[in-house]
Amino acid sequence: MLHLPIDDPQMAKLISQEEGRLENTLNLIAAENHSPQSILEVMGSGFNTKTIEGYPKKRFHAGCVNVDEVETLAIERGKSLFGAEYINVQPHSGTSANLAVYFSVLNIGDKILSMSLPHGGHLSHGHKASITSKCFDFSHYRVNPETGLIDYEKLREIALRVKPKMIVAGASSYPRLIDYEKMAQIAKEASALLLADMAHLAGLVAAKVIPSPVPHCDFVTFTCYKTLMGGRGGAILCKEIYGKKIDSAVFPGCQGTTAVNLLAAKALIFKLAHEEKFILIQKKTLENAKIMAQAFKDKGYRIISGGTDNHQVVIDLTSKGISGKSAEECLESVGIVMNRNVVPEDEKNPGKVSGIRLGSGAVSARGLGESQILKIVELMDMTMMNQEKKEVLEEVRVEVSKLCQAFPVNGSAQ
Repeated sequence: MLHLPIDDPQMAKLISQEEGRLENTLNLIAAENHSPQSILEVMGSGFNTKTIEGYPKKRFHAGCVNVDEVETLAIERGKSLFGAEYINVQPHSGTSANLAVYFSVLNIGDKILSMSLPHGGHLSHGHKASITSKCFDFSHYRVNPETGLIDYEKLREIALRVKPKMIVAGASSYPRLIDYEKMAQIAKEASALLLADMAHLAGLVAAKVIPSPVPHCDFVTFTCYKTLMGGRGGAILCKEIYGKKIDSAVFPGCQGTTAVNLLAAKALIFKLAHEEKFILIQKKTLENAKIMAQAFKDKGYRIISGGTDNHQVVIDLTSKGISGKSAEECLESVGIVMNRNVVPEDEKNPGKVSGIRLGSGAVSARGLGESQILKIVELMDMTMMNQEKKEVLEEVRVEVSKLCQAFPVNGSAQ
């Protein structure tokens, strides 16, 4: 930073502090990751200043000769990476992408069937706090209370009874694979369109370490900053026949100008996702999540669904007598950052948050492996079980600091 310390020392200090926080804490937030340095560079480029409306060669502003190439590159690379017929790379976020899909083919008040939030769904899947629930008539399916898995037969029964215009497959805290082929069969039987929200899974899908929803769904939405390791923003994949409707729903339907620096970041991560380094990180992300889940299980924690098939581990802390909030706060105090999360049982007690959600993406990007993951689980257990013992917490802080120093963010780039 050459100019910011002069123009705004206070802001420069906050940025420096945030960079230090990222470097000196272990990030287990499932919705976050560490981006390559080149992603940060392109997001801070001169493309920040360009205003665009419309699509390549069909803009409502002049001066788009370079921007058109950037967006075209993102489109070509995105379609290639995910094997999709069509892509729109302009959504500001995953929620914006979902809204655009809904409005592209549905009318206000149409029925949508999606996963319940406490059971793993997302706010934009019709939660009462979201604008989506005010625009459309949502019904929700749940996981089996015994297994923690989607009950596809029950889902089918609901779909045939409710007759939704669209079914949403996808989640924000479901640690297992989704059978997209089976979801497509149910959607076809119910005469419904199928949307897969793979916001959390895009990096794993791009690396082909888990199955892709693209061949089975009418629409697929995702964000670029979780397992995909890119910048902010979302994207929509769809069948060619829906392309024009999606474009119109994004602009001018749901949003105005889009951030060109983020379009450039999307194009870049779609390129990097083909490379061996990226693929190895995604493989390690899966391995580390499984190690983490088993290690917590061995310590007597209740793991939602009994394990994981992706980057997430969701833990119900009820049997340990700990709330999700207290776990989040005490762990952050020692340098381990994660988030409290509702679990299926919390549906019976609105406002209660009994669990935590862990993600293995960011620590895998730093290069941590099995021995370090086991160490982190040990440190987390020590912290949560000894929240009032200052000497224990200080011991954990020291060990966390050692791990952070041994595995810097982006290697020596920092």
